[in-house]
Amino acid sequence: MAKGPVLFDLEEDAATRPSVSDAPPVPDVGAPAPQGQAMQIAARLAARKPSKLLRLFWWLLTTLIGALVSIAAWNFVMGLLASYPLLGMVMIVLIGAVLLVLVLLCLRELAAFSRLARLDGLHHDVGEALAKNDLKSARAVTDRLVGLYQGREDTRWGRDRLAELRGDQLDAQALLALTEAELLGPLDIAASREVEAAARQVATVTALVPLALADVVAAMTSNLRMIRRVAEVYGGRSGFFGSWRLTRVVLSHLVATGAVAVGDDMLEPILGGTMLAKLSRRFGEGLVNGALTARVGVAAMEVCRPMPFSAARRPKVRSIIKRALSGLFSKAS
Repeated sequence: MAKGPVLFDLEEDAATRPSVSDAPPVPDVGAPAPQGQAMQIAARLAARKPSKLLRLFWWLLTTLIGALVSIAAWNFVMGLLASYPLLGMVMIVLIGAVLLVLVLLCLRELAAFSRLARLDGLHHDVGEALAKNDLKSARAVTDRLVGLYQGREDTRWGRDRLAELRGDQLDAQALLALTEAELLGPLDIAASREVEAAARQVATVTALVPLALADVVAAMTSNLRMIRRVAEVYGGRSGFFGSWRLTRVVLSHLVATGAVAVGDDMLEPILGGTMLAKLSRRFGEGLVNGALTARVGVAAMEVCRPMPFSAARRPKVRSIIKRALSGLFSKAS
Protein backbone atom coordinates (compact mmCIF):
# COMPACT_ATOMS: atom_id res chain seq x y z
CA MET A 1 0.00 0.00 0.00
CA ALA A 2 1.48 3.32 -1.12
CA LYS A 3 2.41 5.86 1.54
CA GLY A 4 2.39 9.58 1.06
CA PRO A 5 0.02 12.52 0.67
CA VAL A 6 -3.43 11.89 -0.86
CA LEU A 7 -5.04 14.51 -3.10
CA PHE A 8 -8.79 15.24 -2.63
CA ASP A 9 -10.68 17.20 -5.30
CA LEU A 10 -13.12 19.18 -3.14
CA GLU A 11 -14.78 21.00 -6.04
CA GLU A 12 -15.63 17.74 -7.80
CA ASP A 13 -16.99 16.21 -4.58
CA ALA A 14 -19.16 19.30 -3.91
CA ALA A 15 -20.56 19.24 -7.42
CA THR A 16 -21.71 15.65 -7.17
CA ARG A 17 -22.94 15.78 -3.60
CA PRO A 18 -26.80 15.75 -3.39
CA SER A 19 -28.51 18.78 -1.88
CA VAL A 20 -30.76 18.44 1.12
CA SER A 21 -33.29 20.86 -0.42
CA ASP A 22 -33.71 18.51 -3.41
CA ALA A 23 -34.75 15.58 -1.27
CA PRO A 24 -38.41 14.55 -1.59
CA PRO A 25 -40.69 15.16 1.39
CA VAL A 26 -40.97 12.41 3.93
CA PRO A 27 -44.38 10.79 3.46
CA ASP A 28 -46.76 10.84 6.41
CA VAL A 29 -47.20 7.10 6.60
CA GLY A 30 -50.62 5.99 7.76
CA ALA A 31 -52.13 9.50 7.92
CA PRO A 32 -54.81 10.28 5.33
CA ALA A 33 -54.75 13.48 3.34
CA PRO A 34 -56.66 16.43 4.85
CA GLN A 35 -60.35 16.12 4.01
CA GLY A 36 -61.90 19.06 5.85
CA GLN A 37 -63.67 16.85 8.35
CA ALA A 38 -64.92 19.79 10.44
CA MET A 39 -66.74 21.42 7.54
CA GLN A 40 -68.09 18.14 6.22
CA ILE A 41 -69.48 17.19 9.65
CA ALA A 42 -70.95 20.67 10.15
CA ALA A 43 -72.55 20.62 6.69
CA ARG A 44 -74.12 17.22 7.19
CA LEU A 45 -75.39 18.10 10.67
CA ALA A 46 -77.01 21.31 9.44
CA ALA A 47 -78.45 19.71 6.30
CA ARG A 48 -79.86 16.64 8.03
CA LYS A 49 -83.64 16.66 8.23
CA PRO A 50 -85.19 15.23 11.39
CA SER A 51 -87.61 12.36 10.98
CA LYS A 52 -91.36 12.91 11.31
CA LEU A 53 -91.40 10.91 14.53
CA LEU A 54 -88.66 13.10 16.02
CA ARG A 55 -90.47 16.28 14.99
CA LEU A 56 -93.69 14.96 16.55
CA PHE A 57 -91.77 14.19 19.75
CA TRP A 58 -90.34 17.72 19.98
CA TRP A 59 -93.75 19.27 19.22
CA LEU A 60 -95.44 17.22 21.94
CA LEU A 61 -92.63 17.93 24.41
CA THR A 62 -92.79 21.67 23.71
CA THR A 63 -96.58 21.68 24.09
CA LEU A 64 -96.37 19.76 27.36
CA ILE A 65 -93.72 22.05 28.82
CA GLY A 66 -95.69 25.12 27.74
CA ALA A 67 -98.86 23.79 29.35
CA LEU A 68 -97.07 22.94 32.61
CA VAL A 69 -95.37 26.33 32.78
CA SER A 70 -98.65 28.14 32.06
CA ILE A 71 -100.55 26.24 34.76
CA ALA A 72 -97.76 26.74 37.29
CA ALA A 73 -97.57 30.47 36.51
CA TRP A 74 -101.35 30.83 36.80
CA ASN A 75 -101.49 29.07 40.17
CA PHE A 76 -98.52 31.08 41.40
CA VAL A 77 -100.05 34.43 40.42
CA MET A 78 -103.48 33.51 41.81
CA GLY A 79 -101.88 32.48 45.10
CA LEU A 80 -99.99 35.78 45.29
CA LEU A 81 -103.14 37.75 44.52
CA ALA A 82 -104.94 35.97 47.32
CA SER A 83 -102.15 36.38 49.87
CA TYR A 84 -100.28 39.50 48.71
CA PRO A 85 -102.37 41.48 46.20
CA LEU A 86 -99.63 44.03 45.45
CA LEU A 87 -97.02 41.36 44.64
CA GLY A 88 -99.59 39.53 42.56
CA MET A 89 -100.18 42.64 40.44
CA VAL A 90 -96.45 43.09 39.99
CA MET A 91 -96.10 39.50 38.77
CA ILE A 92 -98.99 39.98 36.34
CA VAL A 93 -97.24 43.02 34.88
CA LEU A 94 -93.95 41.12 34.57
CA ILE A 95 -95.59 38.12 32.89
CA GLY A 96 -97.44 40.45 30.53
CA ALA A 97 -94.16 42.17 29.63
CA VAL A 98 -92.53 38.80 28.90
CA LEU A 99 -95.46 37.78 26.70
CA LEU A 100 -95.30 41.12 24.86
CA VAL A 101 -91.58 40.68 24.14
CA LEU A 102 -92.27 37.12 22.97
CA VAL A 103 -94.92 38.41 20.55
CA LEU A 104 -92.51 41.05 19.26
CA LEU A 105 -89.86 38.37 18.70
CA CYS A 106 -92.35 36.27 16.78
CA LEU A 107 -93.29 39.27 14.63
CA ARG A 108 -89.59 39.90 13.94
CA GLU A 109 -89.14 36.30 12.84
CA LEU A 110 -92.17 36.56 10.56
CA ALA A 111 -90.77 39.78 9.07
CA ALA A 112 -87.44 38.00 8.50
CA PHE A 113 -89.17 35.18 6.64
CA SER A 114 -91.08 37.79 4.61
CA ARG A 115 -87.82 39.53 3.58
CA LEU A 116 -86.26 36.23 2.53
CA ALA A 117 -89.41 35.36 0.55
CA ARG A 118 -89.21 38.77 -1.12
CA LEU A 119 -85.64 38.12 -2.24
CA ASP A 120 -86.62 34.70 -3.52
CA GLY A 121 -89.54 36.19 -5.44
CA LEU A 122 -87.33 38.81 -7.06
CA HIS A 123 -84.81 36.13 -8.00
CA HIS A 124 -87.56 34.10 -9.68
CA ASP A 125 -89.06 37.10 -11.51
CA VAL A 126 -85.67 38.21 -12.85
CA GLY A 127 -85.11 34.71 -14.20
CA GLU A 128 -88.53 34.79 -15.86
CA ALA A 129 -87.88 38.18 -17.46
CA LEU A 130 -84.53 36.98 -18.80
CA ALA A 131 -86.00 33.74 -20.13
CA LYS A 132 -88.82 35.54 -21.96
CA ASN A 133 -86.71 38.62 -22.85
CA ASP A 134 -89.67 40.75 -21.76
CA LEU A 135 -88.67 44.41 -21.48
CA LYS A 136 -91.85 45.38 -19.60
CA SER A 137 -91.29 42.70 -16.97
CA ALA A 138 -87.60 43.67 -16.74
CA ARG A 139 -88.54 47.29 -16.04
CA ALA A 140 -91.05 46.23 -13.41
CA VAL A 141 -88.59 44.00 -11.58
CA THR A 142 -85.91 46.70 -11.83
CA ASP A 143 -88.28 49.13 -10.10
CA ARG A 144 -88.82 46.55 -7.36
CA LEU A 145 -85.07 46.13 -6.93
CA VAL A 146 -84.58 49.89 -6.67
CA GLY A 147 -87.37 50.01 -4.09
CA LEU A 148 -85.72 47.22 -2.11
CA TYR A 149 -82.52 49.28 -1.68
CA GLN A 150 -84.17 52.70 -1.60
CA GLY A 151 -83.10 53.61 1.92
CA ARG A 152 -79.52 52.31 1.77
CA GLU A 153 -76.70 54.77 1.43
CA ASP A 154 -74.26 52.19 0.01
CA THR A 155 -76.48 51.81 -3.08
CA ARG A 156 -77.24 55.49 -3.66
CA TRP A 157 -74.56 56.00 -6.32
CA GLY A 158 -75.63 52.85 -8.16
CA ARG A 159 -79.31 53.85 -8.03
CA ASP A 160 -78.46 57.28 -9.46
CA ARG A 161 -76.41 55.73 -12.26
CA LEU A 162 -79.17 53.25 -13.02
CA ALA A 163 -81.77 56.03 -13.19
CA GLU A 164 -79.51 57.93 -15.57
CA LEU A 165 -78.77 55.05 -17.97
CA ARG A 166 -81.83 52.80 -17.87
CA GLY A 167 -83.71 54.81 -20.48
CA ASP A 168 -81.12 53.88 -23.11
CA GLN A 169 -81.65 50.12 -22.67
CA LEU A 170 -83.96 48.71 -25.32
CA ASP A 171 -84.10 45.04 -24.33
CA ALA A 172 -84.56 43.08 -21.13
CA GLN A 173 -81.10 41.52 -21.02
CA ALA A 174 -79.31 44.86 -21.38
CA LEU A 175 -81.48 46.51 -18.71
CA LEU A 176 -81.01 43.69 -16.20
CA ALA A 177 -77.28 43.54 -16.92
CA LEU A 178 -77.06 47.27 -16.18
CA THR A 179 -79.08 46.78 -13.00
CA GLU A 180 -76.79 43.96 -11.90
CA ALA A 181 -73.63 45.95 -12.55
CA GLU A 182 -74.70 49.27 -11.01
CA LEU A 183 -77.00 48.20 -8.20
CA LEU A 184 -75.66 44.82 -7.06
CA GLY A 185 -71.97 45.23 -7.89
CA PRO A 186 -71.03 46.94 -4.58
CA LEU A 187 -73.15 44.43 -2.65
CA ASP A 188 -71.35 41.51 -4.33
CA ILE A 189 -68.01 42.95 -3.17
CA ALA A 190 -69.28 43.34 0.41
CA ALA A 191 -70.67 39.79 0.44
CA SER A 192 -67.39 38.40 -0.92
CA ARG A 193 -65.51 40.10 1.92
CA GLU A 194 -67.77 38.45 4.47
CA VAL A 195 -67.06 35.07 2.85
CA GLU A 196 -63.31 35.70 2.86
CA ALA A 197 -63.37 36.69 6.55
CA ALA A 198 -65.27 33.55 7.51
CA ALA A 199 -62.91 31.33 5.49
CA ARG A 200 -59.88 32.86 7.22
CA GLN A 201 -61.43 32.38 10.65
CA VAL A 202 -62.32 28.73 10.07
CA ALA A 203 -58.87 27.99 8.61
CA THR A 204 -57.09 29.67 11.53
CA VAL A 205 -59.11 27.95 14.26
CA THR A 206 -58.74 24.54 12.62
CA ALA A 207 -54.99 24.95 12.18
CA LEU A 208 -54.16 26.40 15.61
CA VAL A 209 -56.71 24.91 18.04
CA PRO A 210 -56.05 21.20 18.66
CA LEU A 211 -59.10 20.62 20.90
CA ALA A 212 -61.48 17.88 19.82
CA LEU A 213 -64.68 19.17 18.16
CA ALA A 214 -63.49 22.77 18.53
CA ASP A 215 -63.01 22.99 14.77
CA VAL A 216 -66.54 21.62 14.17
CA VAL A 217 -68.06 24.20 16.53
CA ALA A 218 -65.98 26.99 14.97
CA ALA A 219 -66.97 25.90 11.46
CA MET A 220 -70.66 25.74 12.36
CA THR A 221 -70.81 29.12 14.13
CA SER A 222 -68.67 30.89 11.52
CA ASN A 223 -70.80 29.58 8.67
CA LEU A 224 -74.06 30.51 10.42
CA ARG A 225 -72.77 34.02 11.02
CA MET A 226 -71.42 34.29 7.46
CA ILE A 227 -74.71 33.21 5.87
CA ARG A 228 -76.66 35.64 8.05
CA ARG A 229 -74.36 38.52 7.11
CA VAL A 230 -74.49 37.67 3.42
CA ALA A 231 -78.29 37.74 3.66
CA GLU A 232 -78.10 41.12 5.41
CA VAL A 233 -75.87 42.51 2.66
CA TYR A 234 -78.51 41.69 0.05
CA GLY A 235 -81.38 43.03 2.17
CA GLY A 236 -82.58 39.80 3.76
CA ARG A 237 -82.00 40.44 7.46
CA SER A 238 -83.08 37.29 9.20
CA GLY A 239 -83.76 36.24 12.75
CA PHE A 240 -82.62 33.08 14.48
CA PHE A 241 -85.07 30.70 12.83
CA GLY A 242 -84.74 32.44 9.47
CA SER A 243 -80.95 32.15 9.62
CA TRP A 244 -81.15 28.48 10.52
CA ARG A 245 -83.60 27.74 7.71
CA LEU A 246 -81.42 29.64 5.23
CA THR A 247 -78.35 27.75 6.42
CA ARG A 248 -80.12 24.42 5.92
CA VAL A 249 -81.14 25.42 2.40
CA VAL A 250 -77.58 26.39 1.47
CA LEU A 251 -75.87 23.36 3.03
CA SER A 252 -78.49 20.92 1.76
CA HIS A 253 -77.78 22.17 -1.75
CA LEU A 254 -74.04 21.71 -1.25
CA VAL A 255 -74.41 18.21 0.18
CA ALA A 256 -76.83 17.17 -2.58
CA THR A 257 -74.54 18.41 -5.35
CA GLY A 258 -71.38 16.97 -3.78
CA ALA A 259 -69.79 20.39 -3.40
CA VAL A 260 -68.32 19.40 -0.03
CA ALA A 261 -65.99 16.96 -1.77
CA VAL A 262 -62.31 17.76 -1.46
CA GLY A 263 -59.76 17.93 -4.24
CA ASP A 264 -56.24 19.20 -4.67
CA ASP A 265 -57.52 21.87 -7.08
CA MET A 266 -59.06 23.68 -4.11
CA LEU A 267 -55.61 24.57 -2.78
CA GLU A 268 -53.87 25.19 -6.09
CA PRO A 269 -54.58 28.96 -6.06
CA ILE A 270 -52.77 29.20 -2.71
CA LEU A 271 -49.97 26.70 -2.84
CA GLY A 272 -49.55 25.81 -6.50
CA GLY A 273 -49.85 22.25 -7.70
CA THR A 274 -50.72 19.30 -5.48
CA MET A 275 -49.20 20.25 -2.15
CA LEU A 276 -51.41 18.39 0.33
CA ALA A 277 -48.66 15.85 1.00
CA LYS A 278 -46.24 18.66 1.98
CA LEU A 279 -48.52 20.16 4.60
CA SER A 280 -48.79 19.24 8.23
CA ARG A 281 -52.01 17.56 9.22
CA ARG A 282 -53.53 20.50 11.12
CA PHE A 283 -52.58 23.16 8.57
CA GLY A 284 -53.87 20.98 5.76
CA GLU A 285 -57.20 20.59 7.53
CA GLY A 286 -57.30 24.35 8.10
CA LEU A 287 -56.81 25.07 4.42
CA VAL A 288 -59.43 22.58 3.32
CA ASN A 289 -62.00 23.77 5.89
CA GLY A 290 -61.40 27.37 4.83
CA ALA A 291 -61.83 26.42 1.17
CA LEU A 292 -65.08 24.58 1.93
CA THR A 293 -66.30 27.62 3.86
CA ALA A 294 -65.66 29.70 0.75
CA ARG A 295 -67.81 27.27 -1.23
CA VAL A 296 -70.60 27.64 1.32
CA GLY A 297 -70.29 31.42 1.08
CA VAL A 298 -70.62 31.44 -2.70
CA ALA A 299 -73.69 29.21 -2.44
CA ALA A 300 -75.15 31.62 0.14
CA MET A 301 -74.56 34.53 -2.23
CA GLU A 302 -76.41 32.68 -4.99
CA VAL A 303 -79.33 31.87 -2.68
CA CYS A 304 -79.66 35.31 -1.02
CA ARG A 305 -79.02 37.48 -4.08
CA PRO A 306 -82.22 38.98 -5.57
CA MET A 307 -80.86 38.39 -9.08
CA PRO A 308 -79.22 35.28 -10.54
CA PHE A 309 -75.57 35.79 -11.38
CA SER A 310 -74.75 36.40 -15.01
CA ALA A 311 -71.91 34.38 -16.47
CA ALA A 312 -69.54 37.36 -16.38
CA ARG A 313 -70.21 38.31 -12.75
CA ARG A 314 -70.53 34.88 -11.14
CA PRO A 315 -68.01 34.69 -8.25
CA LYS A 316 -65.23 32.14 -8.66
CA VAL A 317 -64.60 29.98 -5.62
CA ARG A 318 -60.90 29.68 -6.50
CA SER A 319 -60.49 33.47 -6.52
CA ILE A 320 -62.23 33.84 -3.16
CA ILE A 321 -60.09 31.07 -1.68
CA LYS A 322 -56.94 32.74 -2.96
CA ARG A 323 -57.84 36.15 -1.53
CA ALA A 324 -59.02 34.68 1.77
CA LEU A 325 -56.20 32.24 2.51
CA SER A 326 -53.12 33.24 0.52
CA GLY A 327 -52.20 35.90 3.09
CA LEU A 328 -52.72 33.43 5.92
CA PHE A 329 -50.85 30.47 4.45
CA SER A 330 -48.49 31.79 1.79
CA LYS A 331 -46.60 29.73 -0.74
CA ALA A 332 -43.38 30.52 1.02
CA SER A 333 -44.70 28.97 4.24
